[in-house]
Amino acid sequence: MACSMASTTSTASLPSRLPPISPLSFTLIVAVGALFLASMGQVAPSPEKLAAGAPRMAELVGRMLPPNSDPAFLQRMGWRILETLQIALVGTVFGVIASLPMGWLAARGISPLGALRHLPRALISLFRTVPDLVWALLFVSTLGLGAVAGTMTIVVDTIGFCGRFFAEAMEEADKKPQEALHAIGANRVTVLCGAVLPDVMPTLINSSLFALEKAVRSSVVLGLVGAGGIGQELKVAFDLFQYRNASAIILAIFVIVLAMEFLTDRLRARFQ
Repeated sequence: MACSMASTTSTASLPSRLPPISPLSFTLIVAVGALFLASMGQVAPSPEKLAAGAPRMAELVGRMLPPNSDPAFLQRMGWRILETLQIALVGTVFGVIASLPMGWLAARGISPLGALRHLPRALISLFRTVPDLVWALLFVSTLGLGAVAGTMTIVVDTIGFCGRFFAEAMEEADKKPQEALHAIGANRVTVLCGAVLPDVMPTLINSSLFALEKAVRSSVVLGLVGAGGIGQELKVAFDLFQYRNASAIILAIFVIVLAMEFLTDRLRARFQ
């Protein structure tokens, strides 16, 4: 009898495996599941389509090999790669510089704007939510074709990316040094420079390196809409059915992205 009561008490004290689901949550889960199943029938590739496309993919890969190794083409591609890196580097640096005041103005408890801090936060959200290619199309339409439009796109994209993380890092900064500076009459700029930035500097550096890595990938794609860089050369290669040129460019992009990931990983490890 005692064993039975102990077993019942032990069973009753065990937590449930799944939390209880409210009727609203259950309805939402069913709706999302139904939407997923309906979407599979419309956009998911069927085995028949994959089987039919496999020979064409093999034929395309065969036409792309071997990659073009003509010296004149490689030289032209090298200049485009250099332009891509310039777009990513300059755009990221200007974007990070602009993200510092934007993050400060949007940070809760630190911003000098008070309730109006939602305005820069909304602007950061706008920069982040609009896709890179849309910004590139806007800048190409206003500034013309070329690397300047690509650089401006990276600047806006970096502000949207870093501005959010900078603001969140400043909000989570240690409050005791800030309170000490406020107690001796320091203004908000002094508190920012003397207490907030030194505390969150590793986070700011990590976010900036992630932004640079992201900018390299983005600048590769921006050329597809005329914003300069190696992507523009890739678009020309596909438009003219120069598949060997395209494969050489794709390999170069792979090497660039891999090298940038290795470099930023080493830098992040150094600053941690």
